[in-house]
Amino acid sequence: MGSRPNKENLAYIAGFLDGDGSLMLQVKKRSDTSRGWRMMATICFYQDSRHSKPLYWIKNQFKIGYISKRNDGITEYRINGFEKVENILKKLLPYVKFKENQAQTVLKAINLMRRKDFSRFIALDYKKLIDFLLDVQNENYQSSHKKTKQDLEKIFGLTP
Repeated sequence: MGSRPNKENLAYIAGFLDGDGSLMLQVKKRSDTSRGWRMMATICFYQDSRHSKPLYWIKNQFKIGYISKRNDGITEYRINGFEKVENILKKLLPYVKFKENQAQTVLKAINLMRRKDFSRFIALDYKKLIDFLLDVQNENYQSSHKKTKQDLEKIFGLTP
C-alpha cells in the first residue's frame, strides 16, 4: 500500500475523516453475479473543490484510491475494497474519535465476509451483515438512498 504515513500524519488524516469523511458499507445490486448483488466497503474524504489540496496530500500518503470532482463543487477522495479499507482503518483507528464505532463496525463486517465465502453464509451471517450495514448507514448523513432492513432481507433472500 505504498509508503507508511507516520503517526502524526495518521492522526491528521483520522481527524479529517472524523470531520469531512465518510465510511460506507454498501450492498449493490449486480446482474453480472450469480447472487445478484455485491458488497462494497469505502472510505471517502470530501472537500470543497476550491480547497482540495489536502485530498491530494492524503492520497499521496496512502498511494491508493482515486480523486474526482463532483458537479456540486465538491471533490472526493475514495478508497474502495475490503483489504484496502481494512488496512487503512486499522492504521487510523487509534486516532479516530467521532467515527470510531463506524470504523469498528466496518472492520467487523469485513472480518465476517473474509471468514466465510458467501456461498457458505447461513441466515445468521446475513442477519449480522444486515445489522452492520444498518449501523454504518444510520451514522451517515445522506438519507435518500438508504436501504431498509426489509430491503436488505429481500436482497439476501431472507424473506419468505
